[in-house]
Amino acid sequence: MGEPTGLGLIGIAIGRDELGAHVSAAGGVQNAPGRAAVIGCVCLQLFTKQPSRWAEPVIDDATASAFRAAREEHGIRVAGAHDSYLINLASPDRTLWKRSSRCFEGELLRSVALGLDFVITHPGNATDGDYDSGIARNAEALTRALENVPGPTAVLLELTAGTGTSIGASFEHLAGILAGLPGALAPRVGVCVDTCHAWAAGYDLAADWDGVWVRFDDVIGLDRLRLFHLNDSKHPLGSRRDRHEHLGQGALGVEPFRRVVNDERFADIPKLLETPKQEDPLTYDVMNLDFLRGLRG
Repeated sequence: MGEPTGLGLIGIAIGRDELGAHVSAAGGVQNAPGRAAVIGCVCLQLFTKQPSRWAEPVIDDATASAFRAAREEHGIRVAGAHDSYLINLASPDRTLWKRSSRCFEGELLRSVALGLDFVITHPGNATDGDYDSGIARNAEALTRALENVPGPTAVLLELTAGTGTSIGASFEHLAGILAGLPGALAPRVGVCVDTCHAWAAGYDLAADWDGVWVRFDDVIGLDRLRLFHLNDSKHPLGSRRDRHEHLGQGALGVEPFRRVVNDERFADIPKLLETPKQEDPLTYDVMNLDFLRGLRG
């Protein structure tokens, strides 16, 4: 359907600086760029709030200015946020859906205030088992948020592992959400593929790399692919279990990661780690980044 644009999320070629990681925003979001720089990255992801709480902080002008200054100081070329774990934009419970919609709108407001390039969202859970209605509810919530919060910040739908009643474990689910958005909003919405989630959902990135991307292109279009989360999996193909492992040490093995960092179609698409931090985030992030860099041809 479509070729990748060859541009990063901020409209410039990222090239071989496309690797990054989710970094801590402890002490304030303005500290995140420096933490990314310490591990040798110019791409980062962060939380703009505590992800397991409903409390909605507001980004004031001083915080936004401090973050933007730190981003410039450390040469961060791509920066984005992941939304709260509590948000469920597919919920059939109208009270939870409204609360989730308000919370997501807050995520987008903070991301725009900080000048972030994207905010990632999980499509949610259709707890009544009605996936089509859940997809429609997600599209409705995203439409409202995007209309209420204008700006360049993109929303990226993350492919999920398919645990329980979660939406988004198939390319068709994501395509359904995209199809439910007004055409004018389409440029602001893309897809994030998490390698662990794809594997757990049954997409065999190890044995059928090319086949997976042919299917993605047929159903969604490669032009919609804006971001990778690079994670190995603790569980086998099709397990529907979302448990991340260090790269090359899990069920995916080495080959999918070799392919992703050498596939020219994806050279300019940011690739961020969400691998286990354990007791020493810096050491483990550097270990996984060195692993990826060592696979480049």
